Amino acid sequence: MKAVGSLRLARHALAVYRGRLTRRPPSRWLTLTYSVTSHCQSRCQTCRIGELHQKGAFKDKPDLTLEEVEKIFRSLGPVYFFNVSGGEPFLRSDLPRIVDLAAEHLRPALVHIPTNALAPSRIEALCREILTLNRKRGRRLPLTVKPSIDGVGPVHDRIRGVPGNFQKLEETIVRLKLVEEEFPEFQLELGTIISRQNLPHLKEIENYVHSLGVKSYRNEIAERRSEFFNQDDDITPGPEEYRKVLQRFVQRRVSAGKKGATPIGLTETLRRVYYALAVDIMTQRRQVIPCYAGISNLHLNFDGDLWPCCVLAYDHSLGNVRRHGYNVREVLSTPQAQEVLTYIRQGRCHCPLANQWYSNIVLHPPTLARVLLKHLAQGRS
Repeated sequence: MKAVGSLRLARHALAVYRGRLTRRPPSRWLTLTYSVTSHCQSRCQTCRIGELHQKGAFKDKPDLTLEEVEKIFRSLGPVYFFNVSGGEPFLRSDLPRIVDLAAEHLRPALVHIPTNALAPSRIEALCREILTLNRKRGRRLPLTVKPSIDGVGPVHDRIRGVPGNFQKLEETIVRLKLVEEEFPEFQLELGTIISRQNLPHLKEIENYVHSLGVKSYRNEIAERRSEFFNQDDDITPGPEEYRKVLQRFVQRRVSAGKKGATPIGLTETLRRVYYALAVDIMTQRRQVIPCYAGISNLHLNFDGDLWPCCVLAYDHSLGNVRRHGYNVREVLSTPQAQEVLTYIRQGRCHCPLANQWYSNIVLHPPTLARVLLKHLAQGRS
């Protein structure tokens, strides 16, 4: 992480601290996640959004329009990290314009977009459109696109619920590698959701991913989330199972670093500390350090619902921006929102949600110091 980026992140963190102390919305945020649509072609075993969308469950909840999105972004203030979600984000043909509005009004340091990789040519075309539009505006805004890989071959297709998905994933990777060669501000990343469904296949997935030579690969635990409508599904591995997986995952990354592969950066060190915290949270079933959901991070759903995170989601909504003139700060000032934020502040919920816990680490001085010391020690080894 460069010095300028670190200073910018520090400004956002200080704004969040002030917001927590004053119990008012901060002037700057660490992360906004925006689920741009409920549309999805997948029928994943770990998420029911695609299945429900295909059954018409969201037909009375239209996606926010570009005009609505711009009003919301204007009301929010600067965001360090803009995380796009779905549904499948690349099914919105106006995705480049959404990123453009985010760049204009939220001024993020980086943008991240996951994908199910079911539309390779469309994904490549929209990525190029986003990057070209950014350059036209005089920006070199870093963009990471993360295709999901939950198995190799038929295992991936079974878990994602679409025959032929793995073949399309391979095509997507090839196409996005070409984009990466052309645009230095673009990064291809791969991600695995570790669930009971693919637990026996993780070593095979890791071997395959490392054979591709991608610069970034991450995993996170499959969770029961209100957002995914999967609270009754047995998808989450136990803490000890997850610990063993992470030990192997991290050790392989360390070995790759010693062999002269991609150097271990500060972001990679942050992930390792997060992995350890995730196991602690699952084992102890509590917030092992304070959670800043709804203060550091917000989640905007496709229909205008505002959440503190995607785990609490519909069950603990802060309110809907469509009912409050598209003003995020007005939503956060309501008794409903304050009740949810108090619920989180009192430690009445716990989860290992990666996006939120990266922010929590940055906002917890002892844990952040642990990240920095670990990173310095790795640099000397």
